[in-house]
Order: sequence, then C-alpha cells, then structure tokens
Amino acid sequence: MHILITGGTGLIGRHLIKALVSKHDITVLTRNAERASAILKQNLSFVQSLDEISDFSKFNAVINLAGEPIADKRWTQQQKQKICKSRWHITQQLVNKINAAATPPEVLISGSAVGYYGRQGQSSVTEDQHQVNEEFTHTVCKEWEAIANQATSEHTRVCTIRTGIVLAKGEGALGKMALPFKFGVGGKLGDGKQMMSWIHLKDEVAAILFLLTNDHCSGAYNLTAPNPVSNAEFSQRLAHALHRPNLFTVPAFVLKIVLGETADLLLTGQCVLPARLLAEGFTFHYPSLDQALQAEYS
Repeated sequence: MHILITGGTGLIGRHLIKALVSKHDITVLTRNAERASAILKQNLSFVQSLDEISDFSKFNAVINLAGEPIADKRWTQQQKQKICKSRWHITQQLVNKINAAATPPEVLISGSAVGYYGRQGQSSVTEDQHQVNEEFTHTVCKEWEAIANQATSEHTRVCTIRTGIVLAKGEGALGKMALPFKFGVGGKLGDGKQMMSWIHLKDEVAAILFLLTNDHCSGAYNLTAPNPVSNAEFSQRLAHALHRPNLFTVPAFVLKIVLGETADLLLTGQCVLPARLLAEGFTFHYPSLDQALQAEYS
C-alpha cells in the first residue's frame, strides 16, 4: 500500500509511521524535508508541496494529521485563524486532489478532536448520541470534518477521527501535565470536575491502523479510551503513578488570567465514549487510566 501522510513529524504521526513503514510505502508531506528526515529516521519519501504530486492515483490511502497545536498559545484572533487555516486549508487541498484523481485513494483518514462536541459537563457522549455546544473547538472540528467528507465517493471512504488527550511519557499533553507533579506541586485544575477523555498513544495508532485496514469503516469515530475520568481523578492517579503528592489546586481564575480563552480547554471537558470503535470490534490495549499510566511510568 502507498500512503500519503500529513503531520508526520507530530506525536501521532511519528509513531504511526514507525508502525507502517516496514510493510508500506510512505510519502510524507512536510514543509521541511531535511528536518522531517532527521526526525523520522526512516526510509521514506518526502514532498514539500502537494503541487509536486500530479495525480493522487498513486496513493492507496491518505492520512491527514496536520494542524497547528491548539493548546500551545493564547487564542488571540490571529492564533484562532492560524489554527483553523492549518487544518482547513490542507484538508481542502487533499480533497481536491483526491476528487481529481483518475483512480482516487481508497480511504482518507482525517484528523479531528473531541473538541467537536464542545463542553459537555459529566454527560456521556458518543458519535451518535450528543448535542454539541457551539464554541471555538466545535467550529474548528465541524468545518474540518465537513471538508474531509467532501472526498466521500463510491471509490473513497472517509473516516474522521475525534481524538482525545493522547498519553505518551514525556511528550504531548502528558509531558506537560506530569511536570508539576514531578516537582511536587501537582494537583487538580479548577474544581476538578471537568471530564478528561484520553487515549494511550499505542491505542491511538492501533485505532488508525484498524480504520485503515477495515474497508467497512467510514464516518466519525471517537478515538478515546472507554473509561474517561474527571480531572481530579486523573490528577490523583497521575500523582500515584509518579509517586508524588497531589496536594495543590490551580484556581480557575489564575488559568483564565494566564491563558485567556485557551483555559477553556483545561477547565471544561467531555465524557466521550468510543461507541463506534467498540461496535466494530476494536480492542483497547489500555482501557483504564491506571493501565495506561502504568505502561508509561512503571
């Protein structure tokens, strides 16, 4: 199988490529091929622009993971535009190329996030049972998915992956969350009642591979473990895994002062269940948070 991947140097992309490269031909779209080659250290092909690819008929699959990190900076109007454009623009380019191909790729797997649902309190939500809350994260993901779905045809199936917080030691969100605990000053954020829908990196990669290879899979899928927890419980279990205290609370008003509207990501959440993945027969390596944290810190 020949697979085009965007976002290949990100956390998920790097580990996905490692899982694929021994059995498939991989082409990575990147703005800096030299840097990407140094990071990925695999036998890969690189393109720095989609204009370099005349016909998408050469690809059997496209996996679209590109996007500006959503939680790294304050959501100024300029940053919001950057977050949206980095997702919508590349996805539209891919869709146009897929639809123009004489023999289009068999599948497009395109990124999204549990932010699609907006804040949900403690209520459980699935792909088919939810009522979205209209806010910035929903706007980003709704349009992102709508663009990707334009590639759907009798030749191409589209899967949009609504990913939760990906857990990997020393990387991504977990690396940031663990740092204050390592210094003995960790604790819950705000009242700690906000739900956290998470997934271990190994399960994230496995779920993408599952969708890639199962021809009957299409539509939106929640890539989250089946046991979401509150921020207070997450903090307690992370502290236990790190053998550190869990004594402190970061007041909500402090986060709002420091991060502005971006603090919403930390102070609100969703209790997202992977109903469709489970119904399709996917098995999680790490269904519980204790199992996931033990795998990283034991």
